[in-house]
Amino acid sequence: MKKTLAFLLAALMCLSAASALAADPVKMDKLVFEFVPSKDADVIIQGTANLPELIKAEMLKHGYDIGEVDITVGADYNATGEGMATGAIDVGWLPGGTYALYSDEVDVILTATRNGLSNDSTDPRDWNGEANKTLKDGPQVTFYRSLIYAAPSAYGKELAAKVNAGEKLTWEDLDKASWGVMRTSSSAGYIYPTMWLMENYDGKKLSDLSTVATLGGYPDGFAQAAAENIDVIVCYADGRNDYELAWTIPVTDKDETGKSGMGRENSIWEELNVIGVTEGIYNDTVAITKAKPEIYNPEFIKALQESLIAIIGTDEGKAIFDVYSHTGYAVATDADYEGARKALEAVK
Repeated sequence: MKKTLAFLLAALMCLSAASALAADPVKMDKLVFEFVPSKDADVIIQGTANLPELIKAEMLKHGYDIGEVDITVGADYNATGEGMATGAIDVGWLPGGTYALYSDEVDVILTATRNGLSNDSTDPRDWNGEANKTLKDGPQVTFYRSLIYAAPSAYGKELAAKVNAGEKLTWEDLDKASWGVMRTSSSAGYIYPTMWLMENYDGKKLSDLSTVATLGGYPDGFAQAAAENIDVIVCYADGRNDYELAWTIPVTDKDETGKSGMGRENSIWEELNVIGVTEGIYNDTVAITKAKPEIYNPEFIKALQESLIAIIGTDEGKAIFDVYSHTGYAVATDADYEGARKALEAVK
């Protein structure tokens, strides 16, 4: 009797599995995925060229037949957030600060993990010079830092010299500099540098500085620093890895990843000195719009989570997401980014 019941149960399970496999997949005409421009748009588009076909193949395994996956790059971080809020963009790779700003309209589904850097010191001097060149060979981490860099302009060099000599910069020192920052929703490019100022200079913020320009993304920031048009830029740690080759090639050329040359003679590790180190920032999100019930539901979200985790688990997937230095994805919830929301509130 027991053997018979066991056989019947096994048969029923096989039939259920076969039935599930035979079920018609849910057909979807198009999904729009967007990356924020923390790298050159051309570099992102080139690096993710194979992603649409991988997503379609993985999602089909989960019962979704997607006709087209469109990969785009936002004009800026807020543009991606706004597009997701309206439903024009279905899925976006958002920094924690941008996600916090738009979390009423979008929801986080994954958090990126990445290789930590060889350096995680809070002393800016430990980041400077060729001997302190950082490598992406640390343990897997769910956070990163923002760095405040002195450009190789005449005044930028003065700031760097003071820091490297062990002197603490005064508010007056920083206020005399011309700063280049990202938009206000950028974690590494605005929010956490503002918090660094608040913690070290009696509540002063980026908005209190005399000369602050909002740049068109990190590529623009490094280019402006190389051209000595500004004295200070802010960027994720360590952006110098990503612009090391471009820094010293002619402006008429491009590096192997497509970044335009910046025409400097000396190493970026010698010329772009760290003068401040922020607290840790929770890693980037993969977020989904709440505007479309056909995708904002548990079944679709689970399928997409499992698909992206599977893709980044392959060599091809790792190569694709290396454009963002992502090496893995973990399931995330909105509560994971409460700290980012508090940080955003603090700098409003």
